[in-house]
Amino acid sequence: MKILMVFDFDHTVVDDNSDTWVIRCLPDEKLPDSVKNSYRKGYWTEFMGRVMKYIGDQDVSPDRIRSMMETIPFTAGMTDLLTFISEHKSIIDCIIVSDSNTLFIDWILQAAGLQAAVDQVFTNPAVFNELGHMEVQCCHTHDCERCPVNLCKRKILELYLSERLDGGVKYERIFYVGDGGNDLCPALCLRGTDVVMPRKGYTLEKHLARLGTQDSSLKAKVIAWSSGAEILQELKASM
Repeated sequence: MKILMVFDFDHTVVDDNSDTWVIRCLPDEKLPDSVKNSYRKGYWTEFMGRVMKYIGDQDVSPDRIRSMMETIPFTAGMTDLLTFISEHKSIIDCIIVSDSNTLFIDWILQAAGLQAAVDQVFTNPAVFNELGHMEVQCCHTHDCERCPVNLCKRKILELYLSERLDGGVKYERIFYVGDGGNDLCPALCLRGTDVVMPRKGYTLEKHLARLGTQDSSLKAKVIAWSSGAEILQELKASM
């Protein structure tokens, strides 16, 4: 029996939004209105494709993008938490489910020496094309009306749990750590033995509070957090 830690990335593992942090690699650190105003609700990944094309068109090199992404700050206590997880891999599995992209997350974890903590990353695939422009694709397709078109975190979590069960791994407890509106959907598939951990003052905490104690769709225990130290305390207590 093992424990599964599931993390969102932006405003959870790192203390900012990696997709907006990348704009700092531009000479004037801002997007033109033509790009900025092209966002459509629910189509963030499509928008990020245009952002990265614009960055490439300004002759910003892949190395410059990577070095800027490596400066994003981690949320307080998160490096200690991930280090602890990497030291207890025999009993703790750890995945990231994020609306960022593969390159940003890999670069940031590698620069901090924390990639050993994370078994798998589920996010939007990103590659550099022959022009040196970064292209971002949708993570998957789904039919969930609650989630953005490119990513339903519940679908990813349920598929991961099913595949692990087929491999003989059943989790005694799942901790789901997140902050945003798209973290509500996966929180609703957790069991009564599991814990959903919303970041204090962020959207997920407000959504969970709105559900209230009477809503039978939420079975997991709710424990809000403001630093990785509080998550680590709960993790250690469950071990």
